[in-house]
Amino acid sequence: MAVNVIMLGPPGAGKGTQAERVALARRIPRISTGEILREAVHNGTMMGRNVKAVMDRGELVGDDVMIGIVTERLGRPDAAEGFVLDGFPRTVAQAAALDTLMTGRDPLIVLDIVVPESELARRLGMRMICEDCGVTADGHETAPGHCSRCGGRLTQRADDSSAVVLERFTIYQRATKPLVDFYRARPTFRSINGAQTADGVAADLAAAIEALNDGRVIGASGGNTR
Repeated sequence: MAVNVIMLGPPGAGKGTQAERVALARRIPRISTGEILREAVHNGTMMGRNVKAVMDRGELVGDDVMIGIVTERLGRPDAAEGFVLDGFPRTVAQAAALDTLMTGRDPLIVLDIVVPESELARRLGMRMICEDCGVTADGHETAPGHCSRCGGRLTQRADDSSAVVLERFTIYQRATKPLVDFYRARPTFRSINGAQTADGVAADLAAAIEALNDGRVIGASGGNTR
C-alpha cells in the first residue's frame, strides 16, 4: 500500500520537521505548501506577490490557491506511491477537496500533533528563516545565525512575531482545528503527543503509521476494517 500522510497541528507543533523525517524514512515526497508559498514570495512570482501580505499578517491563503497547488503537486509521478502533506489541508473545504483528489488512491493517514499553547509560543519565538533561500532553520546552522543549506543569514519569520503569533493561534482555533473533528471518526486518524522530544514524536508517528498501514484499514472514512 502507498503511504499517504497528512500532518495536522497548530503553528509550532513541529509538523515540518516530522514530515521531513517520515518522507525520508518512507522515500516519499514531503509536500509543504508553506515552503511552496514562501519560495514563491522569495522569487517574486505572481502568486508570491499575491499571497505575501496575507502570509505576513498570519492569515490563511485562500482555499482556491491552496487546492490548486496541491492538485498540481499530487499529479506528479513521484506522488503516486505516497506522500506526506505538511500545511494542507487547513480548512474543512480543503479537506473535502482532498478527499476528492484521493479517489482511487490508498487511504489517508491523518496524524494530529498536539502541543500545549504555551510551548508553541516559546517555539515560535525562537524560529528563524533564511533570508536567501527561504528555508526554515533546522537547528543545524553551518555557523551561528547562518543557514545550513546555503549559508545565508537567519532572521525571524514575519509571521512568527508576537502579535502575528497570537493572530495565527486565533485563526487556527477558528478555521483549522475543526479539521480534527472532520477526521476524528476515521479509522486512519491518530493524535500524537508533540510535547516530547523530537525523537519521541518521530517514534510515535512511525508506530502509528505502521499500525494504520498494515493492510487492515480499507477506507479513509467510516469504520470499515478487514
